[in-house]
Amino acid sequence: MYLALYRKYRPTRFADVAGQQAITETLRRQVAEGKTAHSYLFTGSRGTGKTTCAKILAKAVNCPNAKDGEPCLECDICKGIDNGTLLDVVEMDAASNNGVDQVRLLKEEAVYTPAQSRYRVYIIDEVHMMSVAAFNALLKIMEEPPAHVKFILATTEVHKVPATILSRCQRFDFKRIQPEDIAGRLGYIAGQEQAVLDPDAAFLLAKLADGGMRDAVSMLDQCLTVDSHVTTQLVTEITGITGSDYLFSITGQILAGDKGGLLKQVDALYRSSKDLTRFLMELVQHLRSLMLLKADPGCESLLVCSAQELEQYRAQAAQTSLPFLLRGITVLQQALDSMATSPDKKLWVEMALLKLSDAKLEDSSQALLQRLDALERQVAQLAQTGVRVSAAPEVAARETTPAPEPVSEKPAPKAPEVSPEKEREATLSPPAEQAVQAQLPVDPLLEEPPAAPPEFAPPPEDSGEIPP
Repeated sequence: MYLALYRKYRPTRFADVAGQQAITETLRRQVAEGKTAHSYLFTGSRGTGKTTCAKILAKAVNCPNAKDGEPCLECDICKGIDNGTLLDVVEMDAASNNGVDQVRLLKEEAVYTPAQSRYRVYIIDEVHMMSVAAFNALLKIMEEPPAHVKFILATTEVHKVPATILSRCQRFDFKRIQPEDIAGRLGYIAGQEQAVLDPDAAFLLAKLADGGMRDAVSMLDQCLTVDSHVTTQLVTEITGITGSDYLFSITGQILAGDKGGLLKQVDALYRSSKDLTRFLMELVQHLRSLMLLKADPGCESLLVCSAQELEQYRAQAAQTSLPFLLRGITVLQQALDSMATSPDKKLWVEMALLKLSDAKLEDSSQALLQRLDALERQVAQLAQTGVRVSAAPEVAARETTPAPEPVSEKPAPKAPEVSPEKEREATLSPPAEQAVQAQLPVDPLLEEPPAAPPEFAPPPEDSGEIPP
């Protein structure tokens, strides 16, 4: 019977696990020194080796011929764990066995001593899927388990695991595997299968796997079913991606402002049944790589690409600007958000590419900054070629300014003449009168009392007449 490659080449020792050296070395030393914990929690993204390390740890603590913390792989216990026939090692899927009844059954079985091995090991995968009642039932036995019981919990969403469970476990965070490690492992598997794997194709598979070894090996298995010689073209055809050459080409059309060519490219993708959402995601990653090189040329280590693609990235990054790349990523991300709820995905792709090809089609602040940056680069290029760029002379401004209308020669009407004595009297008499009034004493009896407020005014006299 055919066995999938990711199962056929699953690591069986700590030394075979790729990309998790710190974790595997810690576990190996614990086994070698006899200081293993009663509960472990392995967390990380998919395909990083959580379940694999759990099985290796179960073999290492039970193998009678373990050496330096590594299982021998030859005894009946090691073979039984690899085949899944050893009853003392139980692998439980919490996604389908997440009820409290399953946990109660587990607690009843854990009391009994193991039949063949030294420890009874429970590997609970996807533990975050367990119910609240199941977690509560698991608390007590995890806090004070029998001496012959060990728990290994694995999850991709550790934030869903209660803190009371986390505090009872030794936690190990599995990181995403580096593309170099994935490419090396793929090359080893291809060699064992008598196949040829191009280095560029290996890096492309590692890039698509996003740090997951299982996904990379599965895609390699899919490619090997078509041809024993795996190339980048074969990987793009099998996985349904557009490929780096296509991304460089369409980015060049965006920089050139070729709107017609962009629309034809989108139509060709649509007619070939390509996933437009995935295409935009690939284009976002392509612009991100250009952004990293434009921001700092020393960020080459952050790019997942071959040496040939790196030279292409450098050449294209020299033709772009950082404001353009930032605006491009923003526009594409907005298009991806809109495509999630729109029935016409092709329309959003066309609109996004047209906006990128011409900054005048968008009135955002980033588009204005891009236009300003383009003008500054044009001025700098003209200055390098020797063309003098200066403001318009002042003389030209004077010549183009219309002459003012002539002032009318008709004299303005004169004001009436006033004699100096009358002007002095009109100016000085009011202050003089005020000064005299301020010096005269005021008789309090002659001073009129202030008027009463309106609310205290006396009512009008009754005239006897009936109001209308």
